[in-house]
Amino acid sequence: MTQASERPRLVVVGNGMAGARAVEEILVRAPGRFDITMFGDEPYGNYNRIMLSHVLADGGDPAGVEEIYLNPLDWYADNDITLHSGVRVVRIDRFARKVFADDGTICSYDTLILATGSRTFFPPMDGMWVDDRTLTPGVFGFRTLDDTTSMLDYAADHRTAVVIGGGLLGLEAAHGLQQQGLDVHVVQSGPVLMNQQLDAEAGAILRRIVERLGIHVHLGGRTTAVRSAGSVTGVVFADGTSLDADMIVVTAGIRPNVGLAVISGITVERAIVTDDQMRSVDDPDIYAVGECAQHRGEVYGLVAPLWEQAVVLADHLTGANPKAAYHGSKTATKLKVAGVDVAAMGLKGPEREDDEFVRFSEPGRGVYKSVVIRDGRLVGATLLGDVGKVAFLTQSFDRGLPLPEERVELLFELAGPSGEQGAAEMDDSVQVCNCNGVSKGALVACVRGGTHSVTGVMAATRAGKGCGSCKDLVCDVVEWAVGEEGGAVEVDESAEWYVPAIPLRKPELVEAIRAQGLRSVSAVFAALAPDGEDAGSKMALTSLLRTVWPGEFVDERDARFINDRVHANIQRDGTFSVVPQIKGGVTTPDQLRRIADVADKYRVPMVKITGGQRIDLLGVRKQDLPAVWADLDMPSGYAYGKSFRTVKTCVGTDYCRFGLGDSTGLGVAIEQRYQGLESPAKLKLAVAGCPRNCSEALVKDVGLVAVGEDRWDVLVGGAAGASVRKGDVLATVDGHAEATRLTGRFIQYYREHGRWLERTYDFVPRVGIEELRAILVEDRDGLAAGLDERVQQAVDAYRDPWQEGREPTTPGQFGDALPLLPLPQVPVRGGVPSGAGRQEES
Repeated sequence: MTQASERPRLVVVGNGMAGARAVEEILVRAPGRFDITMFGDEPYGNYNRIMLSHVLADGGDPAGVEEIYLNPLDWYADNDITLHSGVRVVRIDRFARKVFADDGTICSYDTLILATGSRTFFPPMDGMWVDDRTLTPGVFGFRTLDDTTSMLDYAADHRTAVVIGGGLLGLEAAHGLQQQGLDVHVVQSGPVLMNQQLDAEAGAILRRIVERLGIHVHLGGRTTAVRSAGSVTGVVFADGTSLDADMIVVTAGIRPNVGLAVISGITVERAIVTDDQMRSVDDPDIYAVGECAQHRGEVYGLVAPLWEQAVVLADHLTGANPKAAYHGSKTATKLKVAGVDVAAMGLKGPEREDDEFVRFSEPGRGVYKSVVIRDGRLVGATLLGDVGKVAFLTQSFDRGLPLPEERVELLFELAGPSGEQGAAEMDDSVQVCNCNGVSKGALVACVRGGTHSVTGVMAATRAGKGCGSCKDLVCDVVEWAVGEEGGAVEVDESAEWYVPAIPLRKPELVEAIRAQGLRSVSAVFAALAPDGEDAGSKMALTSLLRTVWPGEFVDERDARFINDRVHANIQRDGTFSVVPQIKGGVTTPDQLRRIADVADKYRVPMVKITGGQRIDLLGVRKQDLPAVWADLDMPSGYAYGKSFRTVKTCVGTDYCRFGLGDSTGLGVAIEQRYQGLESPAKLKLAVAGCPRNCSEALVKDVGLVAVGEDRWDVLVGGAAGASVRKGDVLATVDGHAEATRLTGRFIQYYREHGRWLERTYDFVPRVGIEELRAILVEDRDGLAAGLDERVQQAVDAYRDPWQEGREPTTPGQFGDALPLLPLPQVPVRGGVPSGAGRQEES
């Protein structure tokens, strides 16, 4: 490898999906050839913007946020890339070949790639802006991770949101905000939701689905003004009517970020004008890629064209294929909108007299399908609710395949290829995973490289790691590709291992731990891990050992995540979130006074009511944690751990005239009994005093709903995040004691059989509700008494972790911790939230 000073200097302005993908493609073709420097506005590694809607719906869960990163900060160091994160390039001197950044950095280049992406378009409205740079408090775009975090911060203590724009992004924002407990209104100026993808009939069906979810839809309403009194109070429409709201999210489109190009003398029309090699038409040493690029008059806002542009750019720049040329993209999308499958490609409807138009509509089931055929070729298709034929339609659209004479076969499995046959017919260039830009060819290459399991291919290519809607197609392609090699799809045994370092499934691992008396993580590694310690296995093993040996586990602090070491949730500025236990959401004036006193004494920047009926103190310094706990004199609420967290309740029979059962008393009793129990993933519970479900018990990991006088439905496996799932009824029981007992029995079975980080809404369908009833209710296998005994042992071994503050386990446990990067600070209490991290809870 040549010295860095001798290598051509490649500067990339933009660290988003386009810029990072272009660099990835260059590294594949010419590793080590370029001295690469990247600039990014945001203080993070590269992340998948498509997944921001999942972060919003999940309430900012740290595990969910980690999942969206495509290239964490370590990746840049590993690939010898200089990253200026949180730094904006403000000027290009094309003649001196230098870029100038807002922090004073000056960087020379031989080749420059502009991947500046796009920004939220804010339509002109009275009252939207305080000044030229500052939005009215309560108005948000939805484009970045910081936007998402700020929305979650603000949503925590507001009630009604208006989303301006009824496209894909708007509906995802609406769904996410609804999961945070807001009453949400979607305002679409046109007559059709998702009008870029759907025709009027499909849009009407989607509207019915969205409204069934409890989201209000307003069509044909042009918003002209934002009402405010220091912060948002509502919106005003063109006809003079208005809508009250205390939060506004604008998703009315995007605009390419071309300001840097304009002031640097680069030709810009709608975006930076490029040739077929993605070079600026003004300068052969400047390339543009992604949403800031305009090619043959088109500007693309989808992921698939971005990947295709990055391939051409890399081929041309590295010389891997000097004749590489981009000729535009045929756009086909498959995605989930508020939990509804949607696929769209080409035309929405006929445009010529001789175009064939075949459609099927079943509004009651939320299904719509249509195809547009011209001269015997598929030129458009729309699928809503049922996307079973999407693979065959996509390849027909991309490759112009011959179509069946009976056109209805395009919409239903009357004929046509099976999934595997469809995969065989697909061209290698067809995009299988839109979220991460993985083509059929990439999947096939992975198989030919020796990976013959579905999970292995998914791990290697990242296919299926986004919204998940392509997993079936990924399976079809892998099965076909392995078959072409003359083999069969391998069952990836490692997918069944509880942790990557130990080749055992969870039951076998537990048996070995018990048989050998292994009570510490290091002992487990020494006895059972062929290759020794593995950092990625430590947290899962710590949780498992606490379950197997309640009260006897040998704690090793380096086997814990930072949150578990200091019993608080780390925030993006290096401070911590403290959530004391408030059982069942019931508190006292004395507790409230103590919380207020602590907030004042330690200058806590933000005090927030959580979705789990608790109070969150945000911005606590690490060294202050023990003193904060001591002054609160309240137990930990476990808002940071993979454990039993909280029980949300309604007022039940105490005050509500509809109450059938004492939900508050039962909820408090359950939380008192099972507080803090370690589990494979977090556990959120709720108790509702009647079927009106005010405490959202139907969509919790465990929910109890009163259906008669002290008679309770016990539901398990509910979800209300990125996926919404009503819990399955495990049993109907009489009395608080039996309800509490069955709750504990299910929790213990989940603790012993759930996979690490597997939420109950995945665990319950995997095991099956009938099987769970047979084991836990009917006691078919004689396990009930043992489960009850072991959960009692865990209850008896409970110790409040906040007591550690009085005698720290290690000298540096609560020592000062500074963030590795200078990040925005948590805002001062009383100001407008703009960047504080939020402890997810619902």
